[in-house]
Amino acid sequence: MGGLGTGRSKSSVWGGVAQVLLPARRRSAARELVFRLLLALGLLLLLTLIVYLDRGAYADHATARPLGLVDAFYYATVTMTTTGYGDITPVTTSSRLINAVLVTPIRIAFLVLLVGTTVEVLASEGRRAILDSRWRKTMRNHTVVIGYGTTGQSAIATLLRGEHTRDDIVVIDVDSLAVGAANTHGLAAFEGDATSRELLRRAEVSKAREVIITVGRDDTAILTTLTVRQLNHRAHVVVAVRDSDNVPLIRQSGANSVITSSDTVGRLMGLSSVSPQLGQVIEDLLTSGEGLEVHQRIVTAAEDGLAAKDIPGEKVLAVIRNQTLRRFFEPGADVVRTGDEIVVVRRAPVVRAPRVE
Repeated sequence: MGGLGTGRSKSSVWGGVAQVLLPARRRSAARELVFRLLLALGLLLLLTLIVYLDRGAYADHATARPLGLVDAFYYATVTMTTTGYGDITPVTTSSRLINAVLVTPIRIAFLVLLVGTTVEVLASEGRRAILDSRWRKTMRNHTVVIGYGTTGQSAIATLLRGEHTRDDIVVIDVDSLAVGAANTHGLAAFEGDATSRELLRRAEVSKAREVIITVGRDDTAILTTLTVRQLNHRAHVVVAVRDSDNVPLIRQSGANSVITSSDTVGRLMGLSSVSPQLGQVIEDLLTSGEGLEVHQRIVTAAEDGLAAKDIPGEKVLAVIRNQTLRRFFEPGADVVRTGDEIVVVRRAPVVRAPRVE
């Protein structure tokens, strides 16, 4: 969806509003600036060396002394910057030829580098504003992940194993390092406070299909959920909280699903302690990409009318019909119909590593 542009480790602002940071395809702005400074310094040192090696062919009209290394550096500096005081000049035919053939191209290259860097800096924000506007126009039915910590990254990894692509996912985080990491992983990202309505608007939350909130603090999660729900009444909102006492408040704020991270980890640890094999199975189900996995899919035409227990290769846990969840032991879940969705346990598909040519 969104086109690729220049990523940065700091947020960019155009007229006081946050802009999307898209995955980088080349050097960062800081590295590019350092590279150009080193290139300019290299040109200056090269010119200094040329003048110093041919120092006998130059005359210093101010002091009438032979040129030294400092004098060569001084001449190179005023020549490259086109200042040209005229106190040091080439006096022999060979030195003037060298100036015409070597020094002049070096001077031109330095000026092009200087002007190019200046123009790019001046035009950078305008170009980013255009990229930001173009990106926003293409975002529809995407997923917004607020918080790019361990939980957020695991959620995105699970999404990418399904039908999502990196172009469908937008990250929001208050930490510039997390935003930089998201860019490195090929994701568009915003840096800023997710409780800001303006920032959420810039991320096109109003057009998002789902929003995943993993901010690490329950009070921030509640405020973020309220703000998201005000902007989008249709999106499926999933929120991670630490304290189970805050679950009712999060649901009242508009969350469709609430995951209590501490309780989930505690239950898994308890199961692994009481029954190691049961804990191993639960961990296997929660780990995507290997062993067993839980999957939700649409019933195919070939499966219409089949008993849930007769679907080959999968164990049906629940049937979703008319937006109503029916567990496998509840009435109506024994036979599947076209248009139903089913939640199954199946063997995780083997993901083959790409071949290296």
